[in-house]
Amino acid sequence: MPTSTRTYGQFCGLARALEIVGERWSMLVVRDLMLGPKRFTDLQQTLPRIPVSILTSRLNELEEAGVVRRRVLSQLDAGVVYELTEYGAELDQIVLDLGLWGSRSLNYPQPDQIITVDIAILSLYTTFKEEAAAGVHVNYELHHLDGEMIVHALVDDGSLKVSTGALPAPDLVIHPQGPALFDVLRGKLSAQDALSSGKVRVEGDPAHFELFARLFQIPPAPERPTGLTMR
Repeated sequence: MPTSTRTYGQFCGLARALEIVGERWSMLVVRDLMLGPKRFTDLQQTLPRIPVSILTSRLNELEEAGVVRRRVLSQLDAGVVYELTEYGAELDQIVLDLGLWGSRSLNYPQPDQIITVDIAILSLYTTFKEEAAAGVHVNYELHHLDGEMIVHALVDDGSLKVSTGALPAPDLVIHPQGPALFDVLRGKLSAQDALSSGKVRVEGDPAHFELFARLFQIPPAPERPTGLTMR
């Protein structure tokens, strides 16, 4: 157990898990390594508010716990990257499920909140409805931040592959305005209304965007209880 990690003093799997990844920033480090190895400087870019000392500490703690390992690149620009171990990679679905749970409580992005390309990619994995994609073969290209950030999604019979960059021949190119795509994902704005209002512009068959709205969804959170609950 990392010596710097506070313990709960309980013989419990959940308590142990939180001792490993429950410190501030730890899960976001894991999140940003889910898409592949990163250098220390890469993590500083995807987590711009984390102090250098804290990032160093979190990486050391995760490495000591067997969640992260360091690897020396063999290329000419040899350097050290951090990557998830097999044990750490088992957190992938947990992170996606937790991300979907948290997305149900998100409001609109604030001016001081950033959206990185990793966040854009993982948001598609998080909201993907595998059961709705059975037998579906479609490719999407999404342009975020007025085209400054481009990601693509390949849907192939229930499976999903998301990465950065444009596609040579996508079935649909999506240009959302502001938070319109977020509203579509959480069912606040229908695909048809998003297109007719101009909040989302597409290149290709609009029917593919209606399909997109069925493939990627954020379910609504339950209504908050008010007053005292009586049983």
